[in-house]
Parts: sequence; C-alpha cells; structure tokens
Amino acid sequence: MTDDHATPAQGTSMHEVVIADTVNWLEKAVIGLNLCPFAKGVHVKGQIHYTVSDADDVEGVAQALHRELEALAEANPERRDTTLLILPYALHDFLDFNEFLELADDMIDELDLGGILQVASFHPLYQFEGTDVDDVTNCTNRSPYPTLHLLREDSIDKAVEVFPEAESIYEKNMDTLDQLGLEGWLDLGVGARCPFPHKESQKNAAADHADDQKAD
Repeated sequence: MTDDHATPAQGTSMHEVVIADTVNWLEKAVIGLNLCPFAKGVHVKGQIHYTVSDADDVEGVAQALHRELEALAEANPERRDTTLLILPYALHDFLDFNEFLELADDMIDELDLGGILQVASFHPLYQFEGTDVDDVTNCTNRSPYPTLHLLREDSIDKAVEVFPEAESIYEKNMDTLDQLGLEGWLDLGVGARCPFPHKESQKNAAADHADDQKAD
C-alpha cells in the first residue's frame, strides 16, 4: 500500500511538485473515479489554472484568494474556466480551513462577485459533519494539499444542463468510495509528496482503521 507516486526529478521546484501532485489527484481520483463528471472537460481543454500560494497564515491566504478571484473574473472563460488555489503551507488544520471558508464567502460579496463566482473546498483531512475522521467517504473531498476551488457559476449551470442528474452525484460518490475502501483510496497514489503535517495524519488514520478491522 502506498500514497506516493514517482519521486520528483532533481531540480524540480516545490511549486512544480505541488501542482504535479494536484494534477495527479485530479486525474486518478476526481476524474478516474468520476467523482466530478464536469472535471474532465475543463482538464482536457487546459482550462484549469493552477496556482500555489506561499502564504503560511490566514492574512496571506486571504490576499492570494482576493487576487485569484479578481483574475478569474477578468479572464476569458475559454482560456481559464476555473482556478485551483493550492495552499501547501497554510490551514493544515481542517477546522481552521473550514472556518476560513466563511471569509471566502464574505470576500466574494465584497468584490460584487456573488452569482458570478463561488468557492468550493478540498483538504487532506476533509471531514463531513457526522462522520468519523477515517470514514472513507470523506475522501471525495480530500486533496493532497488544502485547496480552494474557484468556479464560475455560469459554467456550473451549463454543466448541470448537460448532466441533469447532478443531484445524484453525491450519493454515487459515497457508494464509489464505500466500494473502494480506505486502503483502495491510498493505493491510488494521490497523496502529497511534500512532508507536511497532514500527510502523517492520513497515514495514522489509515493505520488505525486497519487495526480496528483486525480487532473486529
């Protein structure tokens, strides 16, 4: 069982590794498991903008988000449909990350981008309300690094028109992850290759889960 893919080539920058890990997760998990039917189209067309922030505190993350929201709003949708703002140095604690999302929503309103853009969220320790930390269904929203997904509302509306059963995606994802299992998820090799705190937390959660199963 492994959660790593190929070792980075010598001379590869941290930003390049972080983006490569995120693309790997997108291709193997989000698209590979069909967790988001809308992701493949923008990925194949090269319409996803990946940006890595060096921010290590809330203020820095807020500044990066402000900048990327404005950039996406001004960009040509044919060239940049969506943005993944990746935060390898900040908001490792999921509760802190979740709390930041309120600030993100407020920022959209302050920039008069309500109804135009929205922010979705992914985190290595993402946990849905009412679930245990090692519940495999949490993996539907688990990314290698804390990530803010900036989306255009128009693009969401168009995607839903093409996929009329959008409301069933959540339940299908839960079933997919239940069948895959936590070990199966880790075997995908979509983890972070950078030694950040959450990486060990994921391994520990998987180990605890395996021990619990043996005890049963």
